[in-house]
Amino acid sequence: MLKKVKKILLKKNKTPLVCLTSYSKAFSRIIDKYCDIILVGDSLAHVLYGMKSTKNMTLEMMIKHTQSVKLGVKKSLLIVDMPKNSYKNKKVALKNARQILQKTGCDGVKLESNLKNYNIINHLTKAGITVMGHIGYTPQFKQKFKVSGNTSNEKNKLIKDAMNIEKAGAFSIVLECIKASVAKEITKKLKISTIGIGSSVSCDGQILVTDDLLGLSGFYPKFLKKYANLNKVIEKGIQKYKNDVQKRKFPQRKNSY
Repeated sequence: MLKKVKKILLKKNKTPLVCLTSYSKAFSRIIDKYCDIILVGDSLAHVLYGMKSTKNMTLEMMIKHTQSVKLGVKKSLLIVDMPKNSYKNKKVALKNARQILQKTGCDGVKLESNLKNYNIINHLTKAGITVMGHIGYTPQFKQKFKVSGNTSNEKNKLIKDAMNIEKAGAFSIVLECIKASVAKEITKKLKISTIGIGSSVSCDGQILVTDDLLGLSGFYPKFLKKYANLNKVIEKGIQKYKNDVQKRKFPQRKNSY
């Protein structure tokens, strides 16, 4: 087991894990100072490519972005989303997971649960690959957004799903948009770390899309707290640049060779 993973497991019931997404060196070199885990999420489909769904992300795209992110990571555990169709079965999953690790130098991969791919997680972990699970709202397998755990049947399915993922060998699990009381119960039942997004403060850690919390993406769901408004900061900078160019205030002599 990786030393970084051991450190994360030791924080269970002690110190909340700080997790964020990154898609480039520019962001990862900043957030690496503050994070336990950096995720190269397939959410980059929305954030950088303007896609309506994460389902169209490719292995090559994920690898390219991770190579950039890795350049800015020194201490955080670096996890990469395996895109849809890259883990259809055990053989394909192992081949692609190894390719991701070899080409990027990341620490592990994340798989979304479809309630039946536990054998794939187990196959990867037995091969020595660090795996993070993901339950609740799983965009690769669900058509519409919906909060999970509102009925006793949903609650039982989520608990069973989480326990099966732990049993398969995952070191942590993302709980996305799960009812607070259910997320709390799952967190208590598991020995591995739960990382919440829209799933209450009861989880062992929290993750957000960095561009969302900085006010860059224009996407502000209920579970998000916006910590900055960089859209306005950037716009002001561009306006000043435009004015300087049009008034011939830029470039000045000091900016010229």
